[in-house]
Amino acid sequence: MCGIIGIVGREQVADRLVDGLRRMEYRGYDSAGVCTLHDGTMIRRRAQGKLANLVEELAERPAPGTVGIAHTRWATHGAPTASNAHPHATDHVALVHNGIIENFKSLRDELIARGRKLESDTDSEVVAHLISEEVEGGASPEGAIQAVLPRLRGAFALAIAFRDHPDMLIGARLGSPLVVGYGEGEMYLGSDALALAPLTQRISYLEEGDWVVITRDDTQIRDVENTPVTRAITTSGASAAAVEKGNYRHFMQKEIFEQPTVVAQTLQSYIHQADNRVALPQIDFDLSAISRITLVACGTSFYAGMVAKYWFETFARVPVDIDVASEFRYREPPLEDGGLALFISQSGETADTLAALRHCKANGQTIAVVVNVPTSSMAREADLLLPTHAGPEIGVASTKAFTCQLAVLAALAAHLAVKKGRIDRAEEQEIVRHLLEAPACLNAALDHDDDIAGMAHLIAPARDVLYLGRGPDYPLALEGALKLKEISYIHAEGYASGEMKHGPIALIDEAVPVIVLAPSGPLFEKTVSNMQEVRARGGKIVLISDEEGLAEAGEGCLATIQMPRVHPLIAPLVYAVPVQLLAYHVACAKGTDVDQPRNLAKSVTVE
Repeated sequence: MCGIIGIVGREQVADRLVDGLRRMEYRGYDSAGVCTLHDGTMIRRRAQGKLANLVEELAERPAPGTVGIAHTRWATHGAPTASNAHPHATDHVALVHNGIIENFKSLRDELIARGRKLESDTDSEVVAHLISEEVEGGASPEGAIQAVLPRLRGAFALAIAFRDHPDMLIGARLGSPLVVGYGEGEMYLGSDALALAPLTQRISYLEEGDWVVITRDDTQIRDVENTPVTRAITTSGASAAAVEKGNYRHFMQKEIFEQPTVVAQTLQSYIHQADNRVALPQIDFDLSAISRITLVACGTSFYAGMVAKYWFETFARVPVDIDVASEFRYREPPLEDGGLALFISQSGETADTLAALRHCKANGQTIAVVVNVPTSSMAREADLLLPTHAGPEIGVASTKAFTCQLAVLAALAAHLAVKKGRIDRAEEQEIVRHLLEAPACLNAALDHDDDIAGMAHLIAPARDVLYLGRGPDYPLALEGALKLKEISYIHAEGYASGEMKHGPIALIDEAVPVIVLAPSGPLFEKTVSNMQEVRARGGKIVLISDEEGLAEAGEGCLATIQMPRVHPLIAPLVYAVPVQLLAYHVACAKGTDVDQPRNLAKSVTVE
């Protein structure tokens, strides 16, 4: 959600703090701020809106200092104003916070009753005042942290600076990620490895309840019991160049066009091409004994899971329950012995999904995770880690992470089918052959970018858009509608094609474009029948199909988008491209902020 960076350095830090924020702006861009320590004072600069506003503020009013913290915000408590921007500060303490303090109101009431004056509407400022009270009472920074952290309920990552201790920072985490970076005569804190990539590749991941004191040459990590601990130092592998757009107009556009490459890279990790076999990472449990799969995810990852449900049940004949993560724990579903709980997340830090994972683990489920960040909290807590290889995804609307998730899930479904004895060797080879065709088919789909850009003006004026699909293309309809909503702000809904006549067809008129996903195949005729029901009521149809499908049903459509003829197994991967490109070009036509759409953030680390 929000992004944090801190540096205890030997050189001026303000520009490097801003660079770190720039690499995390996908986490939130409602406001941004820095605080540096210089000559016994804390210098704080904050700005509402995009990071560029903070850059302008720093140009007019520099913030000198070799130690500092910085933050880019996605608003939870309090409107996205300059006064609610981080860092929050008292006369003695400044801090930045990612997460949510659930008991902040009672803590705030206590502080006000004691005469403290708070300047913001945020939950975060409460923590600054609690720590400041301890310091003003004579506590050391470490003592203040030990006193305050147990009082906080919720999720947090904190980076804290102390006016009277200018050569140190303290970081703490519970439920929100925080990493420590090791430099040469410098130390760093960051929300993720990507933020620290230009500064260091040597990092440690703090574990739940950890807090850390960093100086220029040392770290002291303590766990939730305040016991000194050591956390492994690893090489992050995050690229300092990963946040460059290159020749593309937007990160989202770049990431859409990266899909053939990253899907190929992902499949290479799960397929032995020498003998056309699916090969998963080392598994320490009997996959053939899995009797049921509980699948949990949020947003776009949930739609990837909906596609996977078709695959698991079709190929492996294993029943699948699928839930939105934010609902899963609260309905207390029965979890039978021998079940596999499968979680899908781009970041591996999504709070709802992580909480569901821990619930399943506590209830005896085997845990598998499909994730794009192999060092994330979910990855570290899984029994079976299934990494995607999409690389950093900066555009808030997910694209390449989604198709890489689908590639991994298809491979997992095929492998499970083999282990369960549901498919033979020839059928496995057939599945692998089609999976290996996916990158080339993605390339072929991208060849129609200009055609899609040319028709975007037909959709841009609409206030409402409907997407229709059957079978595995139904989740693609939901995903297409989500993409359009996210970046163009047009109201859009996805429906199973056969459900139109059960209510949504009442919405149809000549002002409502209907996007139909209908690859030729066993479900094509039924989808076309539903399409004709729309056409009979004046609906304007955009048909996405292959050459055969367009020849049969394309006449009379508002527009058509031709896709390559593909096997039904990989159709969801390939048909993701046109719905992504359509949303992208409609957003460009409307002039909205494609990479940083309003009110959104990529990594949602609060419930």
